[in-house]
Amino acid sequence: MNKYSYPDVINWLENKGIELYGNHFKIHETDYPIIHKLIAYFLKDEPSCFQYGINLNKGILLSGPVGCGKTSIMNLMKHLTPIEHKFLVKPCRDINFEFIHDGYQIIHKYSIGKLYQSQPKTICFDDLGVENNLKYYGNECNVMAEIILSRYDLFISKKLQTHITTNLSASEIESHYGNRVRSRLREICNLIAFDRNIIDKRQ
Repeated sequence: MNKYSYPDVINWLENKGIELYGNHFKIHETDYPIIHKLIAYFLKDEPSCFQYGINLNKGILLSGPVGCGKTSIMNLMKHLTPIEHKFLVKPCRDINFEFIHDGYQIIHKYSIGKLYQSQPKTICFDDLGVENNLKYYGNECNVMAEIILSRYDLFISKKLQTHITTNLSASEIESHYGNRVRSRLREICNLIAFDRNIIDKRQ
């Protein structure tokens, strides 16, 4: 699907956004550079990805401040990408709630991505950094750190992709999850970042 025009795809995405989120939805022109990179990645446009320095074997780490539209954009990309590259968007906060209820099997569940037979193995972990370390039967666990480290191993062995959205900067990721997780994320994800001074679109 390399023969497409960015204006046409952005128009399609905006209409899909209106369908999903209501008439107030709009893709701002200031976001076009980010959207162009994501379109190139999710439509597997190799020449454009080469130009942007994007590795198609890796996932996407979409970073930016609160309210810049990361979650809605990734939900839209889920509809744009070909069937074989479909992915599930899963809030990190929900994973933590599942861990409280079901314990360590949740780490295994999201590490391998086998949620249900009808769902894809590729997962977008949404809002990394809003969850907290949790205790299960007295043992403290950084759930998302363990999942990321496990998925890194599967990226190396089976090319399993992982997408992530986060409000955190690279240094904040290291502070929350440690240098090892930060390093692994660099290896498994292409970093695409909104300007830290971008306005909150929800205001």
